[in-house]
Amino acid sequence: MVPVIRFLPLPSTPLGRRLGLLACALLLAGCARLPEAMPGLERNLQFTPNDFDSTSMHTRHVLASQARTCEAARRALLSQGYLVNTASAETVAGRKYYQPQADVHYEVEMRVVCAPEGQGDVRTSAFASALQDRYVIKKVNNSASLGVGGIGSVSLPVSATDDTLVKVGSETITDAQFYERFFQLFERYVPLAPAGTASVQLPVPVATAPVPAPAPAPATAAAVPEPAASASQLPLQERAAEPPADAPAEQPAPRSIEQLMAQ
Repeated sequence: MVPVIRFLPLPSTPLGRRLGLLACALLLAGCARLPEAMPGLERNLQFTPNDFDSTSMHTRHVLASQARTCEAARRALLSQGYLVNTASAETVAGRKYYQPQADVHYEVEMRVVCAPEGQGDVRTSAFASALQDRYVIKKVNNSASLGVGGIGSVSLPVSATDDTLVKVGSETITDAQFYERFFQLFERYVPLAPAGTASVQLPVPVATAPVPAPAPAPATAAAVPEPAASASQLPLQERAAEPPADAPAEQPAPRSIEQLMAQ
């Protein structure tokens, strides 16, 4: 309940005025400390998360393939009553509900991510994290109303209360024993790497310059085939020109009378 401050008129006498001013100062000093005394009011809270202090609480190295590691995580969650809503070769997630009190509910979501190490799919890193949500039951008052045609709605002095869950907090579980118990159960389904074994470093891809495409060869004229060498050798001297076939035959020279008588 918030106190109501009422200012009264100050007395007219000097002593009364002094007493009135002193009372106002004391009242203002008391109101200045109300945020520390009343819950729910804003305060200057300092919170420093203790992240990156340890890498072994949420991580285990497994001597198995990625798919087999996530299957082991799924079986470990199912054996403890978790409702598995996501199950793949890379991620497994499940929920479980608690009710420690009649008006307080807790919901825990467990998530396991499987990441392969190196090449060959023979080693895998399992990363587990859990989120806890807190709900409380709040009562909501509802008033009944009656609608009459032509007149309107009439509110009746009948009230009802409904219970509803209201989320009041959400936090990642940081209890090391919680994750230790999970990995002990997880080890029943898949072998873990020995303690102190360093994880396999992933190979760093080396950036290589792109190989230029070979330039197209310039177009060349088609090679003219050389005539084949003849088997017969050419004559060293040129042959005399033969007379044409249609040339007239050479006539014999006429003989004298003495040559005819001598025959």
